Amino acid sequence: MHEIEPYYRWRDDYVAAEDMQSPFYATEYNEFEFDKQVYNYLIHPQWDSFGSNTLYLKILFNDYERGYSIIELIGEWNDAINNDIMLMKRELFDLMIDQGIDKFILIGENVLNYHASDDCYYEEWFQEVEDGWIAGVNFQEHVINEFRNNNIDYYINFGGELNELAWRSLKPLQVFKKVEETMTKRLN
Repeated sequence: MHEIEPYYRWRDDYVAAEDMQSPFYATEYNEFEFDKQVYNYLIHPQWDSFGSNTLYLKILFNDYERGYSIIELIGEWNDAINNDIMLMKRELFDLMIDQGIDKFILIGENVLNYHASDDCYYEEWFQEVEDGWIAGVNFQEHVINEFRNNNIDYYINFGGELNELAWRSLKPLQVFKKVEETMTKRLN
């Protein structure tokens, strides 16, 4: 796992640590030591911590004018023990919503498992984005099934075209447009 870096080809367009509106503004990274881990597995030091000890993320792109964020995740999403959604909601999403972000693209191909609790924070997040949406892109099928079994897919859209998006070959605006098109079809 320590070799899986957050996607870096958009760094010329956006760096969360350099964005004064980002929750990770002025974050300094240790380039020589692995200082984060998921259980006994070290992960790349470029991933950002929001308080969970099993799930990490990287804001790959924020567009405040269009109101969207692209966030890559790695690790185990554990609401049952760590209440990861509460931590993400309070430490990240609330701040981003205050900055005008109401469309969230969560890239989950490196999310290994999902363990549910209740859906209160998902519902709260969903209600606060009002005219926006939350989309899960490229999550593994067994993880999507766990979200669906716990009715989280009511709040986060998964599957179909969202699970087949070749996002790495696109620029951030192209990713947003493709996800927005899929979301518009689903909402209509």
